[in-house]
Amino acid sequence: MLERFLHAFLSLPAVWVVAAVFFLSAAETALFLGFIIPGELAVILGGVLASRAHVPLPAVLAASVAGPILGDSIGYYLGRRYGENVAHKRRRKRWASAQRWVRTKGAPAVFLGRFVAFVRSFIPAAAGVSRMPYREFFPWNAAAGVLWGAGSALLGYFAGANFEAVAHATGWVGLALLGIAIAIFVGIRFFGGRR
Repeated sequence: MLERFLHAFLSLPAVWVVAAVFFLSAAETALFLGFIIPGELAVILGGVLASRAHVPLPAVLAASVAGPILGDSIGYYLGRRYGENVAHKRRRKRWASAQRWVRTKGAPAVFLGRFVAFVRSFIPAAAGVSRMPYREFFPWNAAAGVLWGAGSALLGYFAGANFEAVAHATGWVGLALLGIAIAIFVGIRFFGGRR
Protein backbone atom coordinates (compact mmCIF):
# COMPACT_ATOMS: atom_id res chain seq x y z
CA MET A 1 0.00 0.00 0.00
CA LEU A 2 2.81 2.43 0.87
CA GLU A 3 4.52 1.88 -2.49
CA ARG A 4 1.28 2.59 -4.36
CA PHE A 5 0.77 5.75 -2.30
CA LEU A 6 4.32 6.92 -3.07
CA HIS A 7 3.92 6.26 -6.79
CA ALA A 8 0.52 7.99 -6.92
CA PHE A 9 1.82 11.00 -5.00
CA LEU A 10 4.83 11.42 -7.25
CA SER A 11 2.65 11.40 -10.39
CA LEU A 12 0.29 14.18 -9.23
CA PRO A 13 0.29 17.63 -10.89
CA ALA A 14 1.90 20.42 -8.82
CA VAL A 15 -1.37 21.97 -7.60
CA TRP A 16 -2.61 18.60 -6.37
CA VAL A 17 0.66 17.89 -4.59
CA VAL A 18 0.33 21.10 -2.57
CA ALA A 19 -3.34 20.31 -1.87
CA ALA A 20 -2.43 16.76 -0.79
CA VAL A 21 0.31 18.02 1.53
CA PHE A 22 -2.15 20.45 3.12
CA PHE A 23 -5.06 18.02 3.37
CA LEU A 24 -3.12 14.97 4.62
CA SER A 25 -1.20 16.95 7.23
CA ALA A 26 -4.48 18.52 8.44
CA ALA A 27 -6.55 15.31 8.28
CA GLU A 28 -4.01 13.47 10.41
CA THR A 29 -5.35 15.21 13.54
CA ALA A 30 -8.67 16.66 12.35
CA LEU A 31 -10.01 13.32 11.09
CA PHE A 32 -7.66 10.96 12.98
CA LEU A 33 -6.18 9.67 9.69
CA GLY A 34 -2.68 9.49 11.17
CA PHE A 35 -3.22 5.77 11.74
CA ILE A 36 -3.67 5.14 8.02
CA ILE A 37 -1.35 7.64 6.32
CA PRO A 38 1.03 9.70 8.46
CA GLY A 39 0.92 13.35 7.44
CA GLU A 40 4.69 13.66 7.67
CA LEU A 41 5.09 11.25 4.75
CA ALA A 42 3.07 13.60 2.51
CA VAL A 43 5.01 16.62 3.75
CA ILE A 44 8.38 14.96 3.16
CA LEU A 45 7.31 13.84 -0.32
CA GLY A 46 6.18 17.40 -1.05
CA GLY A 47 9.70 18.54 -0.15
CA VAL A 48 11.19 15.87 -2.41
CA LEU A 49 9.10 17.05 -5.34
CA ALA A 50 10.10 20.66 -4.61
CA SER A 51 13.76 19.61 -4.81
CA ARG A 52 13.04 18.20 -8.27
CA ALA A 53 11.40 21.51 -9.36
CA HIS A 54 8.02 19.76 -9.74
CA VAL A 55 6.42 22.01 -7.09
CA PRO A 56 7.47 25.45 -5.74
CA LEU A 57 9.15 25.08 -2.33
CA PRO A 58 7.33 28.11 -0.78
CA ALA A 59 3.96 26.53 -1.64
CA VAL A 60 4.98 23.23 -0.05
CA LEU A 61 6.26 25.03 3.06
CA ALA A 62 3.02 27.03 3.38
CA ALA A 63 0.88 23.88 3.03
CA SER A 64 3.16 21.96 5.44
CA VAL A 65 2.73 24.59 8.14
CA ALA A 66 -0.91 25.63 7.61
CA GLY A 67 -2.22 22.04 7.38
CA PRO A 68 -1.10 20.85 10.82
CA ILE A 69 -2.11 24.09 12.54
CA LEU A 70 -5.61 23.98 11.03
CA GLY A 71 -5.96 20.22 11.58
CA ASP A 72 -4.98 20.51 15.24
CA SER A 73 -7.43 23.38 15.72
CA ILE A 74 -10.23 21.29 14.21
CA GLY A 75 -9.24 18.34 16.41
CA TYR A 76 -9.29 20.64 19.45
CA TYR A 77 -12.81 21.88 18.63
CA LEU A 78 -14.07 18.34 17.99
CA GLY A 79 -12.75 17.30 21.40
CA ARG A 80 -14.28 20.33 23.05
CA ARG A 81 -17.63 19.87 21.31
CA TYR A 82 -18.05 16.07 21.44
CA GLY A 83 -15.92 15.19 24.44
CA GLU A 84 -15.19 11.53 25.05
CA ASN A 85 -17.26 10.51 22.00
CA VAL A 86 -14.45 11.51 19.59
CA ALA A 87 -12.35 8.49 20.60
CA HIS A 88 -12.74 5.25 18.66
CA LYS A 89 -13.36 2.23 20.88
CA ARG A 90 -10.28 0.38 19.64
CA ARG A 91 -8.08 3.39 20.49
CA ARG A 92 -9.24 3.90 24.10
CA LYS A 93 -5.83 3.11 25.58
CA ARG A 94 -4.02 5.72 23.45
CA TRP A 95 -6.83 8.17 24.04
CA ALA A 96 -6.50 7.76 27.82
CA SER A 97 -2.73 8.29 27.70
CA ALA A 98 -3.14 11.41 25.55
CA GLN A 99 -5.61 12.86 28.04
CA ARG A 100 -3.33 12.01 30.95
CA TRP A 101 -0.40 13.65 29.17
CA VAL A 102 -2.39 16.84 28.52
CA ARG A 103 -3.55 16.97 32.15
CA THR A 104 -0.04 16.52 33.57
CA LYS A 105 2.00 18.57 31.06
CA GLY A 106 -0.57 21.19 30.12
CA ALA A 107 -0.11 23.26 26.97
CA PRO A 108 3.49 22.08 26.32
CA ALA A 109 2.00 18.60 25.66
CA VAL A 110 0.38 20.12 22.56
CA PHE A 111 3.81 21.18 21.31
CA LEU A 112 5.63 17.97 22.23
CA GLY A 113 2.82 15.69 21.02
CA ARG A 114 3.21 17.00 17.45
CA PHE A 115 6.58 15.23 17.21
CA VAL A 116 5.38 11.78 18.32
CA ALA A 117 3.69 9.67 15.63
CA PHE A 118 0.19 8.42 16.51
CA VAL A 119 0.15 10.51 19.71
CA ARG A 120 -0.29 13.66 17.62
CA SER A 121 -3.60 12.28 16.32
CA PHE A 122 -5.11 12.42 19.81
CA ILE A 123 -3.45 15.36 21.57
CA PRO A 124 -5.51 18.21 20.06
CA ALA A 125 -8.84 16.48 20.81
CA ALA A 126 -7.59 15.58 24.30
CA ALA A 127 -6.75 19.26 24.88
CA GLY A 128 -10.30 20.17 23.83
CA VAL A 129 -11.85 17.55 26.10
CA SER A 130 -9.69 18.82 28.97
CA ARG A 131 -11.16 22.30 28.40
CA MET A 132 -7.75 23.85 27.86
CA PRO A 133 -8.44 27.46 26.81
CA TYR A 134 -7.89 27.93 23.07
CA ARG A 135 -5.74 31.03 23.72
CA GLU A 136 -3.40 28.69 25.63
CA PHE A 137 -3.62 25.89 23.07
CA PHE A 138 -3.04 27.91 19.90
CA PRO A 139 0.47 29.38 20.49
CA TRP A 140 1.88 25.93 21.31
CA ASN A 141 0.02 24.42 18.37
CA ALA A 142 1.29 27.10 15.97
CA ALA A 143 4.91 26.81 17.16
CA ALA A 144 4.84 23.02 16.77
CA GLY A 145 3.16 23.28 13.36
CA VAL A 146 5.83 25.66 12.07
CA LEU A 147 8.76 23.59 13.37
CA TRP A 148 7.31 20.21 12.36
CA GLY A 149 5.91 21.31 8.99
CA ALA A 150 8.89 23.33 7.80
CA GLY A 151 11.37 20.81 9.21
CA SER A 152 9.72 17.84 7.51
CA ALA A 153 9.34 19.64 4.16
CA LEU A 154 12.96 20.84 4.24
CA LEU A 155 14.10 17.34 5.15
CA GLY A 156 12.44 16.06 1.98
CA TYR A 157 13.81 18.97 -0.03
CA PHE A 158 17.43 18.42 1.01
CA ALA A 159 17.19 14.64 0.84
CA GLY A 160 15.86 14.90 -2.71
CA ALA A 161 17.01 11.87 -4.65
CA ASN A 162 17.18 9.57 -1.61
CA PHE A 163 13.56 9.96 -0.56
CA GLU A 164 12.95 6.22 -0.06
CA ALA A 165 15.63 6.14 2.63
CA VAL A 166 14.21 9.31 4.16
CA ALA A 167 10.70 7.83 4.26
CA HIS A 168 12.04 4.94 6.36
CA ALA A 169 13.97 7.33 8.63
CA THR A 170 10.99 9.55 9.53
CA GLY A 171 10.65 7.82 12.89
CA TRP A 172 14.19 8.89 13.79
CA VAL A 173 13.56 12.39 12.48
CA GLY A 174 10.50 12.71 14.68
CA LEU A 175 12.58 11.70 17.69
CA ALA A 176 15.33 14.16 16.77
CA LEU A 177 12.81 16.99 16.37
CA LEU A 178 11.25 16.00 19.69
CA GLY A 179 14.70 16.17 21.33
CA ILE A 180 15.25 19.65 19.91
CA ALA A 181 11.79 20.73 21.06
CA ILE A 182 12.45 19.42 24.58
CA ALA A 183 15.81 21.22 24.70
CA ILE A 184 14.13 24.48 23.66
CA PHE A 185 11.35 23.97 26.21
CA VAL A 186 13.80 23.20 29.04
CA GLY A 187 15.90 26.24 28.07
CA ILE A 188 12.86 28.52 28.16
CA ARG A 189 11.77 27.13 31.51
CA PHE A 190 15.26 27.36 33.00
CA PHE A 191 16.04 30.89 31.85
CA GLY A 192 12.48 32.09 32.43
CA GLY A 193 12.60 30.69 35.99
CA ARG A 194 15.90 32.42 36.71
CA ARG A 195 14.42 35.79 35.77
